[in-house]
Amino acid sequence: MASLWKHPKSRFWTACFTAPDGRQLKRSTKTTDRKLANRMAQEWEDAACKRMTEGQARRVVNDIFELINGERLASATLAAFVNRWLERKRVESKPRTFEKYAIVARKFVAFLASRAGADIASITQAEIAAYRDDAASRLSIGTANGELKIIRSIFQQAHRDALIDQNPAARVAIMARHGDEVERRAFTLPELSRILGECDSEWRGLVMFGLYSGQRLKDVATLTWQNIDLDRDQLCLVTGKTNRRQIIPLASPLRRFIDESLAAGDDPKAPLFPRSIGYVKRSKSGTAGVLSDQFYHILAAVGLAKPRTHESTGKGRSVKRELNELGFHCLRHTATSLMKNAGISPAIVQDIIGHDSSAVSAHYTHIEESAKRKAVDAMPLRIPQESRPPAE
Repeated sequence: MASLWKHPKSRFWTACFTAPDGRQLKRSTKTTDRKLANRMAQEWEDAACKRMTEGQARRVVNDIFELINGERLASATLAAFVNRWLERKRVESKPRTFEKYAIVARKFVAFLASRAGADIASITQAEIAAYRDDAASRLSIGTANGELKIIRSIFQQAHRDALIDQNPAARVAIMARHGDEVERRAFTLPELSRILGECDSEWRGLVMFGLYSGQRLKDVATLTWQNIDLDRDQLCLVTGKTNRRQIIPLASPLRRFIDESLAAGDDPKAPLFPRSIGYVKRSKSGTAGVLSDQFYHILAAVGLAKPRTHESTGKGRSVKRELNELGFHCLRHTATSLMKNAGISPAIVQDIIGHDSSAVSAHYTHIEESAKRKAVDAMPLRIPQESRPPAE
Protein backbone atom coordinates (compact mmCIF):
# COMPACT_ATOMS: atom_id res chain seq x y z
CA MET A 1 0.00 0.00 0.00
CA ALA A 2 1.23 3.50 -0.80
CA SER A 3 2.61 5.62 2.01
CA LEU A 4 4.21 9.00 2.62
CA TRP A 5 7.59 9.98 3.94
CA LYS A 6 9.23 13.34 4.44
CA HIS A 7 12.97 13.92 4.35
CA PRO A 8 14.15 15.96 7.34
CA LYS A 9 15.63 18.60 5.01
CA SER A 10 12.66 18.84 2.63
CA ARG A 11 9.29 20.47 3.06
CA PHE A 12 7.69 18.25 0.42
CA TRP A 13 6.08 14.86 0.95
CA THR A 14 7.61 11.87 -0.81
CA ALA A 15 5.34 9.13 -2.16
CA CYS A 16 6.43 5.54 -1.45
CA PHE A 17 4.90 2.77 -3.56
CA THR A 18 5.65 -0.67 -4.98
CA ALA A 19 6.50 -1.40 -8.63
CA PRO A 20 5.16 -4.54 -10.39
CA ASP A 21 8.59 -6.20 -10.01
CA GLY A 22 8.54 -5.65 -6.23
CA ARG A 23 10.91 -2.70 -6.13
CA GLN A 24 10.13 0.05 -3.63
CA LEU A 25 9.95 3.41 -5.43
CA LYS A 26 10.04 6.93 -4.06
CA ARG A 27 8.93 10.05 -5.90
CA SER A 28 8.65 13.60 -4.58
CA THR A 29 5.11 14.94 -4.79
CA LYS A 30 6.36 18.55 -4.79
CA THR A 31 3.57 19.45 -2.39
CA THR A 32 3.32 20.18 1.34
CA ASP A 33 -0.37 19.20 1.45
CA ARG A 34 -0.45 15.76 3.12
CA LYS A 35 -3.94 14.91 1.83
CA LEU A 36 -3.02 15.80 -1.76
CA ALA A 37 0.31 13.97 -1.48
CA ASN A 38 -1.43 10.83 -0.22
CA ARG A 39 -3.84 10.90 -3.16
CA MET A 40 -0.94 11.26 -5.59
CA ALA A 41 0.91 8.36 -3.96
CA GLN A 42 -2.13 6.13 -4.37
CA GLU A 43 -2.51 7.21 -8.03
CA TRP A 44 1.10 6.26 -8.68
CA GLU A 45 0.78 2.87 -7.02
CA ASP A 46 -2.44 2.11 -8.89
CA ALA A 47 -0.69 3.04 -12.14
CA ALA A 48 2.38 0.96 -11.27
CA CYS A 49 0.25 -2.13 -10.62
CA LYS A 50 -1.37 -2.01 -14.06
CA ARG A 51 0.01 -2.74 -17.51
CA MET A 52 -1.15 0.59 -18.88
CA THR A 53 -1.32 1.78 -22.43
CA GLU A 54 0.47 4.99 -23.34
CA GLY A 55 -2.85 6.84 -23.34
CA GLN A 56 -3.72 5.59 -19.86
CA ALA A 57 -0.31 6.62 -18.54
CA ARG A 58 -0.74 10.11 -19.96
CA ARG A 59 -4.15 10.40 -18.33
CA VAL A 60 -2.60 9.53 -14.95
CA VAL A 61 0.09 12.19 -15.45
CA ASN A 62 -2.61 14.66 -16.47
CA ASP A 63 -4.65 13.85 -13.37
CA ILE A 64 -1.67 14.36 -11.08
CA PHE A 65 -0.71 17.61 -12.81
CA GLU A 66 -4.28 18.83 -12.37
CA LEU A 67 -4.24 17.87 -8.68
CA ILE A 68 -1.15 20.00 -8.13
CA ASN A 69 -1.83 22.95 -10.44
CA GLY A 70 -5.59 23.04 -10.78
CA GLU A 71 -5.45 22.84 -14.58
CA ARG A 72 -4.87 20.22 -17.25
CA LEU A 73 -1.57 19.77 -19.06
CA ALA A 74 -1.43 21.50 -22.42
CA SER A 75 -1.52 18.96 -25.22
CA ALA A 76 -2.11 18.61 -28.95
CA THR A 77 -2.23 15.80 -31.45
CA LEU A 78 0.51 15.64 -34.04
CA ALA A 79 -1.87 16.46 -36.91
CA ALA A 80 -3.53 19.35 -35.05
CA PHE A 81 -0.23 20.92 -34.03
CA VAL A 82 1.24 20.62 -37.54
CA ASN A 83 -1.83 22.43 -38.92
CA ARG A 84 -1.41 25.20 -36.34
CA TRP A 85 2.31 25.46 -37.13
CA LEU A 86 1.56 25.79 -40.83
CA GLU A 87 -0.94 28.57 -40.16
CA ARG A 88 1.81 30.48 -38.35
CA LYS A 89 4.26 29.86 -41.17
CA ARG A 90 1.71 31.00 -43.76
CA VAL A 91 1.87 34.46 -42.14
CA GLU A 92 5.59 34.47 -41.32
CA SER A 93 7.02 33.02 -44.55
CA LYS A 94 7.15 33.88 -48.20
CA PRO A 95 4.71 31.84 -50.35
CA ARG A 96 7.44 29.74 -51.92
CA THR A 97 9.00 28.92 -48.55
CA PHE A 98 5.61 28.16 -47.02
CA GLU A 99 4.85 25.76 -49.86
CA LYS A 100 8.03 23.82 -49.06
CA TYR A 101 7.12 23.72 -45.35
CA ALA A 102 3.59 22.53 -46.15
CA ILE A 103 4.76 19.72 -48.44
CA VAL A 104 7.25 18.34 -45.91
CA ALA A 105 4.93 18.72 -42.89
CA ARG A 106 2.07 16.90 -44.63
CA LYS A 107 4.39 14.16 -45.87
CA PHE A 108 5.61 13.63 -42.31
CA VAL A 109 2.07 13.35 -40.91
CA ALA A 110 1.13 10.98 -43.73
CA PHE A 111 4.21 8.83 -43.02
CA LEU A 112 3.10 8.51 -39.37
CA ALA A 113 -0.50 7.93 -40.46
CA SER A 114 -1.51 5.74 -37.53
CA ARG A 115 0.06 8.23 -35.12
CA ALA A 116 -1.44 11.41 -36.56
CA GLY A 117 -4.02 11.49 -33.77
CA ALA A 118 -1.47 10.78 -31.03
CA ASP A 119 -0.20 13.42 -28.62
CA ILE A 120 2.78 15.19 -30.17
CA ALA A 121 4.66 14.56 -26.92
CA SER A 122 4.55 10.83 -27.69
CA ILE A 123 6.32 11.08 -31.07
CA THR A 124 9.75 9.50 -30.67
CA GLN A 125 13.22 10.10 -32.00
CA ALA A 126 13.09 6.68 -33.68
CA GLU A 127 9.93 7.59 -35.61
CA ILE A 128 11.49 10.81 -36.87
CA ALA A 129 14.69 8.96 -37.84
CA ALA A 130 12.58 6.44 -39.75
CA TYR A 131 11.04 9.28 -41.78
CA ARG A 132 14.50 10.72 -42.48
CA ASP A 133 15.75 7.34 -43.70
CA ASP A 134 12.68 6.85 -45.88
CA ALA A 135 13.20 10.28 -47.44
CA ALA A 136 16.87 9.53 -48.08
CA SER A 137 15.90 6.33 -49.89
CA ARG A 138 13.79 8.33 -52.35
CA LEU A 139 15.60 11.67 -52.51
CA SER A 140 19.12 13.03 -52.37
CA ILE A 141 20.88 13.16 -49.00
CA GLY A 142 20.80 16.96 -49.13
CA THR A 143 17.04 17.03 -49.70
CA ALA A 144 16.43 14.50 -46.91
CA ASN A 145 18.51 16.61 -44.54
CA GLY A 146 16.53 19.68 -45.57
CA GLU A 147 13.28 17.92 -44.71
CA LEU A 148 14.69 16.88 -41.32
CA LYS A 149 15.50 20.53 -40.54
CA ILE A 150 11.88 21.48 -41.22
CA ILE A 151 10.66 18.72 -38.89
CA ARG A 152 13.08 19.98 -36.25
CA SER A 153 11.48 23.39 -36.57
CA ILE A 154 8.02 21.91 -35.99
CA PHE A 155 9.06 20.18 -32.78
CA GLN A 156 11.08 23.17 -31.62
CA GLN A 157 7.92 25.26 -31.78
CA ALA A 158 6.10 22.56 -29.79
CA HIS A 159 8.87 22.81 -27.20
CA ARG A 160 8.51 26.59 -27.03
CA ASP A 161 4.76 26.11 -26.60
CA ALA A 162 5.48 23.82 -23.60
CA LEU A 163 3.83 20.84 -25.30
CA ILE A 164 6.99 18.72 -25.11
CA ASP A 165 9.91 18.69 -22.67
CA GLN A 166 12.57 18.35 -25.36
CA ASN A 167 12.85 18.29 -29.13
CA PRO A 168 13.18 14.65 -30.26
CA ALA A 169 14.03 15.72 -33.82
CA ALA A 170 17.09 17.61 -32.56
CA ARG A 171 18.58 14.25 -31.54
CA VAL A 172 18.17 12.82 -35.05
CA ALA A 173 21.48 13.25 -36.84
CA ILE A 174 21.98 15.01 -40.14
CA MET A 175 23.09 12.41 -42.68
CA ALA A 176 26.58 12.63 -44.14
CA ARG A 177 26.74 13.09 -47.89
CA HIS A 178 28.00 10.07 -49.80
CA GLY A 179 31.14 10.30 -51.85
CA ASP A 180 29.12 9.79 -55.02
CA GLU A 181 26.74 12.70 -54.33
CA VAL A 182 26.62 15.02 -57.31
CA GLU A 183 28.37 18.37 -56.88
CA ARG A 184 27.20 21.27 -59.00
CA ARG A 185 29.88 22.85 -61.18
CA ALA A 186 30.32 25.76 -63.55
CA PHE A 187 29.78 25.48 -67.29
CA THR A 188 32.78 25.73 -69.57
CA LEU A 189 32.66 28.26 -72.41
CA PRO A 190 32.45 25.54 -75.11
CA GLU A 191 29.52 23.99 -73.22
CA LEU A 192 27.75 27.35 -73.11
CA SER A 193 28.25 27.70 -76.85
CA ARG A 194 26.62 24.32 -77.45
CA ILE A 195 23.71 25.18 -75.14
CA LEU A 196 23.04 28.54 -76.81
CA GLY A 197 23.13 26.82 -80.20
CA GLU A 198 20.30 24.51 -79.08
CA CYS A 199 18.12 27.27 -77.57
CA ASP A 200 15.19 29.00 -79.23
CA SER A 201 15.03 32.80 -78.95
CA GLU A 202 13.33 32.85 -75.52
CA TRP A 203 15.59 30.25 -73.97
CA ARG A 204 18.61 32.04 -75.40
CA GLY A 205 17.49 35.13 -73.50
CA LEU A 206 17.00 33.17 -70.26
CA VAL A 207 20.49 31.70 -70.53
CA MET A 208 22.06 35.08 -71.35
CA PHE A 209 20.41 36.74 -68.36
CA GLY A 210 21.25 33.78 -66.12
CA LEU A 211 24.90 33.92 -67.14
CA TYR A 212 25.48 37.67 -67.10
CA SER A 213 23.44 38.44 -63.99
CA GLY A 214 23.96 35.23 -62.01
CA GLN A 215 20.30 35.18 -60.95
CA ARG A 216 18.02 32.21 -60.37
CA LEU A 217 15.75 30.79 -63.07
CA LYS A 218 12.46 32.01 -61.58
CA ASP A 219 13.83 35.53 -61.06
CA VAL A 220 15.02 35.65 -64.67
CA ALA A 221 11.82 34.14 -66.07
CA THR A 222 9.62 36.74 -64.34
CA LEU A 223 11.58 39.84 -65.41
CA THR A 224 9.58 42.69 -66.91
CA TRP A 225 10.70 45.80 -68.76
CA GLN A 226 10.47 47.86 -65.58
CA ASN A 227 13.42 45.78 -64.29
CA ILE A 228 15.60 47.12 -67.12
CA ASP A 229 17.09 50.61 -66.92
CA LEU A 230 18.61 51.13 -70.37
CA ASP A 231 19.68 54.70 -69.61
CA ARG A 232 21.88 53.54 -66.74
CA ASP A 233 22.65 50.12 -68.21
CA GLN A 234 21.28 48.35 -65.12
CA LEU A 235 19.16 45.39 -64.19
CA CYS A 236 17.13 46.05 -61.03
CA LEU A 237 15.13 43.36 -59.25
CA VAL A 238 14.11 41.95 -55.87
CA THR A 239 15.07 38.29 -55.60
CA GLY A 240 12.29 35.82 -54.90
CA LYS A 241 14.20 33.56 -52.50
CA THR A 242 15.95 36.11 -50.27
CA ASN A 243 13.88 39.25 -50.96
CA ARG A 244 17.16 41.03 -51.65
CA ARG A 245 17.20 44.13 -53.85
CA GLN A 246 19.75 43.71 -56.63
CA ILE A 247 21.17 46.40 -58.93
CA ILE A 248 23.39 44.73 -61.53
CA PRO A 249 25.25 46.53 -64.35
CA LEU A 250 24.34 45.16 -67.78
CA ALA A 251 27.34 43.38 -69.30
CA SER A 252 28.09 44.42 -72.88
CA PRO A 253 27.00 41.07 -74.43
CA LEU A 254 23.75 41.19 -72.45
CA ARG A 255 23.04 44.81 -73.45
CA ARG A 256 23.71 43.90 -77.07
CA PHE A 257 21.32 40.95 -76.81
CA ILE A 258 18.60 43.20 -75.35
CA ASP A 259 19.02 45.77 -78.12
CA GLU A 260 19.08 43.21 -80.93
CA SER A 261 16.70 40.48 -79.75
CA LEU A 262 14.15 41.93 -77.33
CA ALA A 263 11.51 44.39 -78.53
CA ALA A 264 10.47 46.86 -75.83
CA GLY A 265 6.84 47.94 -75.92
CA ASP A 266 4.97 50.79 -74.24
CA ASP A 267 3.96 48.78 -71.16
CA PRO A 268 6.75 48.68 -68.52
CA LYS A 269 5.04 45.69 -66.88
CA ALA A 270 5.27 43.62 -70.05
CA PRO A 271 7.38 40.48 -69.49
CA LEU A 272 10.71 39.98 -71.21
CA PHE A 273 9.89 36.29 -71.62
CA PRO A 274 6.10 35.88 -72.03
CA ARG A 275 6.08 32.10 -72.43
CA SER A 276 8.32 31.51 -69.42
CA ILE A 277 6.47 33.81 -67.03
CA GLY A 278 3.29 32.01 -68.06
CA TYR A 279 4.71 28.68 -66.88
CA VAL A 280 5.59 30.19 -63.49
CA LYS A 281 2.17 31.80 -63.03
CA ARG A 282 0.36 28.58 -63.93
CA SER A 283 2.41 26.55 -61.48
CA LYS A 284 0.41 25.72 -58.34
CA SER A 285 3.40 26.51 -56.12
CA GLY A 286 4.62 29.45 -58.22
CA THR A 287 7.90 27.75 -59.05
CA ALA A 288 9.92 27.32 -62.25
CA GLY A 289 9.79 23.52 -62.24
CA VAL A 290 8.53 23.25 -65.82
CA LEU A 291 11.32 25.52 -67.01
CA SER A 292 13.91 23.47 -65.08
CA ASP A 293 12.71 20.36 -66.89
CA GLN A 294 12.88 22.16 -70.24
CA PHE A 295 16.46 23.25 -69.58
CA TYR A 296 17.36 19.68 -68.65
CA HIS A 297 16.09 18.55 -72.06
CA ILE A 298 18.29 21.20 -73.70
CA LEU A 299 21.29 19.82 -71.78
CA ALA A 300 20.38 16.29 -72.85
CA ALA A 301 20.08 17.40 -76.46
CA VAL A 302 23.70 18.64 -76.48
CA GLY A 303 25.07 15.65 -74.58
CA LEU A 304 25.46 17.31 -71.16
CA ALA A 305 22.82 15.18 -69.43
CA LYS A 306 21.26 11.75 -69.85
CA PRO A 307 17.82 11.77 -71.52
CA ARG A 308 15.19 11.51 -68.81
CA THR A 309 11.66 10.20 -69.31
CA HIS A 310 9.23 9.16 -66.58
CA GLU A 311 7.41 6.86 -68.92
CA SER A 312 10.44 4.66 -69.58
CA THR A 313 11.08 3.81 -65.91
CA GLY A 314 7.50 3.27 -64.85
CA LYS A 315 8.39 4.75 -61.46
CA GLY A 316 7.11 8.28 -61.88
CA ARG A 317 8.26 11.21 -59.78
CA SER A 318 8.09 9.52 -56.37
CA VAL A 319 11.54 7.95 -56.64
CA LYS A 320 15.00 9.44 -56.45
CA ARG A 321 16.04 10.96 -59.75
CA GLU A 322 19.47 10.37 -61.19
CA LEU A 323 21.01 13.73 -60.39
CA ASN A 324 23.00 15.69 -62.94
CA GLU A 325 25.93 17.93 -62.10
CA LEU A 326 24.61 20.59 -64.49
CA GLY A 327 21.42 22.63 -64.39
CA PHE A 328 20.29 26.23 -64.85
CA HIS A 329 21.51 27.03 -61.33
CA CYS A 330 25.04 26.25 -62.56
CA LEU A 331 24.95 29.56 -64.43
CA ARG A 332 25.28 31.16 -60.96
CA HIS A 333 28.40 29.04 -60.41
CA THR A 334 29.63 30.05 -63.85
CA ALA A 335 29.08 33.78 -63.33
CA THR A 336 30.74 33.65 -59.90
CA SER A 337 33.72 31.71 -61.20
CA LEU A 338 34.24 33.79 -64.35
CA MET A 339 34.33 37.03 -62.39
CA LYS A 340 36.66 35.70 -59.70
CA ASN A 341 38.93 34.09 -62.29
CA ALA A 342 39.13 37.51 -63.94
CA GLY A 343 40.42 38.97 -60.68
CA ILE A 344 37.24 40.76 -59.61
CA SER A 345 37.08 41.48 -55.89
CA PRO A 346 35.22 38.71 -54.01
CA ALA A 347 33.14 41.36 -52.23
CA ILE A 348 31.95 42.79 -55.57
CA VAL A 349 31.16 39.33 -56.94
CA GLN A 350 29.22 38.50 -53.78
CA ASP A 351 27.14 41.68 -54.16
CA ILE A 352 26.39 41.11 -57.86
CA ILE A 353 25.37 37.47 -57.46
CA GLY A 354 23.48 38.19 -54.26
CA HIS A 355 25.16 35.72 -51.92
CA ASP A 356 24.47 36.37 -48.26
CA SER A 357 27.96 35.50 -47.09
CA SER A 358 31.50 35.00 -48.33
CA ALA A 359 31.21 31.31 -47.33
CA VAL A 360 28.26 30.81 -49.71
CA SER A 361 30.09 32.73 -52.43
CA ALA A 362 33.12 30.47 -51.98
CA HIS A 363 30.93 27.40 -52.52
CA TYR A 364 29.94 28.80 -55.93
CA THR A 365 33.54 29.54 -56.93
CA HIS A 366 35.43 27.13 -59.18
CA ILE A 367 38.89 28.57 -59.79
CA GLU A 368 40.50 27.70 -63.11
CA GLU A 369 43.94 26.09 -63.16
CA SER A 370 45.37 29.08 -65.08
CA ALA A 371 44.19 31.50 -62.39
CA LYS A 372 45.75 29.33 -59.69
CA ARG A 373 48.99 29.14 -61.69
CA LYS A 374 49.01 32.93 -62.06
CA ALA A 375 48.54 33.31 -58.31
CA VAL A 376 51.34 30.84 -57.53
CA ASP A 377 53.69 32.49 -60.03
CA ALA A 378 53.06 35.84 -58.35
CA MET A 379 54.64 34.58 -55.15
CA PRO A 380 58.23 35.60 -54.38
CA LEU A 381 60.80 33.59 -56.33
CA ARG A 382 63.28 33.78 -53.50
CA ILE A 383 62.85 33.68 -49.76
CA PRO A 384 65.48 35.89 -48.12
CA GLN A 385 67.70 33.91 -45.81
CA GLU A 386 68.39 35.31 -42.38
CA SER A 387 72.10 36.04 -42.05
CA ARG A 388 73.87 34.34 -39.17
CA PRO A 389 77.22 35.04 -37.67
CA PRO A 390 79.89 32.53 -38.69
CA ALA A 391 80.34 29.64 -36.30
CA GLU A 392 83.37 29.90 -34.06
